[in-house]
Amino acid sequence: MKKPLAYRLRPQDFDDIVGQDHLVGEQGVIRQMFEKQIPSSLILYGPPGTGKTSIAQVMGLKHGLNTYTFNASTDTKSELKTIISHAKHYRAFVIIDEIHRMKKDIQDFLLPHVEDGTITIVGLTTNNPYHSVNPAIRSRVHIYKLNDIDQADILCFLERILAKNKDCFTSRFHRDVLDYIALYSQNDLRSAINRLELLDNLYPNQEINLSLAEKVLHKPTLHLDKNEDNYYNILSAFQKSIRGSDVDASLHYLARLIAMEDLDSILRRMSVIAYEDIGLANPSVFSKMHAVVDTCRQLGFPEARIPLSAMTIDLALSPKSNAAVASIDAAIKDLDAGHTPKIPNHLINVDNFESKDDYLYPHSYPDHWVNQEYLPTSLRHRQYYQASEVGNYEKALTHRYNEIRKRKKEGL
Repeated sequence: MKKPLAYRLRPQDFDDIVGQDHLVGEQGVIRQMFEKQIPSSLILYGPPGTGKTSIAQVMGLKHGLNTYTFNASTDTKSELKTIISHAKHYRAFVIIDEIHRMKKDIQDFLLPHVEDGTITIVGLTTNNPYHSVNPAIRSRVHIYKLNDIDQADILCFLERILAKNKDCFTSRFHRDVLDYIALYSQNDLRSAINRLELLDNLYPNQEINLSLAEKVLHKPTLHLDKNEDNYYNILSAFQKSIRGSDVDASLHYLARLIAMEDLDSILRRMSVIAYEDIGLANPSVFSKMHAVVDTCRQLGFPEARIPLSAMTIDLALSPKSNAAVASIDAAIKDLDAGHTPKIPNHLINVDNFESKDDYLYPHSYPDHWVNQEYLPTSLRHRQYYQASEVGNYEKALTHRYNEIRKRKKEGL
């Protein structure tokens, strides 16, 4: 039985990989590793169909090592032991799919062999490894994110494989069919190849026009305009319209998102908007948004459009504050700059050999506040929260914030 076209067309070289020049292009970091012969274990993460497995397989070819695959979701520790036993005689390159699902006992067995160079690994995952992969593994690998493959790159790739692999196809495709496939493959190159192959298999030796392709591939109900805005641009325009308090534009982009019927993405983006753009200026939207999420998931489409509309109007016309996101980003920026000094002794529960002041329990003092330091000494004067006074609630928070800072300054 003939293998799927996407499998047969797997890249054999970095030059064959689409849309990941930052990793495998002429100046890409992974290509540079190989050109300078720097063996490194990696984790690659990104959406399906962006080339994670392809890059891993090309790495295996480039390494010139025995290449093994291991699925962390389904394969067992004994299978990994077999790989390691072979690697002790001949260094091995191991592709670990779904690395975020790797069990702790398998990780514990694997780590020393990665550390001493017995094996080189490349882990693959659609999840953000900074959230989903064990820190012990993260500390032993380099982590790289794959980009979404844009519509233009997918179209170019489809044209190229039709030109270079004429023996794989019997059908002839109109240009607008390739545009259509690239547009609705949602940045997934593998999906685009599969759609092309399906049309060729269903209608061999025929001219395939757009009308025929739409019948087979079931064009979504959404009608995109001629500039072919992609899904993520619409989500971005939706958020920016709400942030700009333009309720009519917000409803327009909501309608386009509803037409795509991806309820989870809409709810996720609206939840982000509630906290990022409305925030403390109107904290009542947090509970409202939570209720809308539950309601929409119970209703589904088409009825879910009604609570989505109500919440979009509320978000767009609400007072705005980005104090919450700006404040945490300022704190994270300090961490990224290496500012992680020692926690003050009086905040540490476990006894140590250093002198330790008593922790003062704020609830035992008037107004449930007592003057003591919480930030590490070297960060004592940092001010991450940039107070604003947009809504009544945030005005109250700002008043209390300024009052506390005044009392601390006066030593009260």
